[in-house]
Amino acid sequence: MWATAVGVARVRALETERENALFRDPLAQAFATAGGLGPSLPPPGDEAARRRRQGVAFSIVIRTKFLDDLLQQASASGVRQVVLLGAGMDSRAFRMDWPEGTRLFEVDTAAPLDFKASVLRQERAVARCERITVAVDLREDWPGALAAAGHDPAVPTVWIAEGLLIYLPEDAVELLLDRISAQSAAGSRMGLTLGSRGVIERFGGDAVPGSAASMWVSEMPDDPVGWLAGYGWEAESHTLRERAAAYGRPISTPPQREEGPGGLISAVRR
Repeated sequence: MWATAVGVARVRALETERENALFRDPLAQAFATAGGLGPSLPPPGDEAARRRRQGVAFSIVIRTKFLDDLLQQASASGVRQVVLLGAGMDSRAFRMDWPEGTRLFEVDTAAPLDFKASVLRQERAVARCERITVAVDLREDWPGALAAAGHDPAVPTVWIAEGLLIYLPEDAVELLLDRISAQSAAGSRMGLTLGSRGVIERFGGDAVPGSAASMWVSEMPDDPVGWLAGYGWEAESHTLRERAAAYGRPISTPPQREEGPGGLISAVRR
């Protein structure tokens, strides 16, 4: 699945090239190139596939900005522990300004972390905070591995699960939330991206085998705020359309159906 993370890096590289970019990710192109994605993606064979690809890319850009803002707000509130679950090619340790004393943990399996390390060495990248990689499968005892790496559950943490939960079956999502909640002191923050209702039918139904959309299995609950309240989190739900408009990138097409709660989630541990 980490090849998908390289594709996400390619989207971030394209956004970085825009004059009015919502964020700048100087390492994204290096990840994309090293992962075999050249300067531009080849055009797909049909218009529907092109629109789907554009839709996914747009959502990646908006969610990246959303989570950047959430992390900045968490830092401003005094949180100094950051955990990126399924970190992939995330370069926030290198591209964002972090307060002194911030420790950022990147949790992922060894293969993407090793690939990432090779690119970072090549680029002579220097992290702007204390960056700690934790090589572990999220299906295993990742809280134990995180604790061994120095994470302190007694002080607040900001957790990010970006583009992750949609790939996990429902029982794995529930286990992940249980584990996050057990490691979260009061005042902890969390940023999640959830597959909106119907997204698998719209994007995954005729997805190419092996593509990202073909591996999507989990959509958001009907009431994500209530769902997270059950774990002790006070959450807010935002739609892609709402956030895109707020960022000056309004979606021009009207909604095709009544829009329910959105899949961009910010939450605080009470």
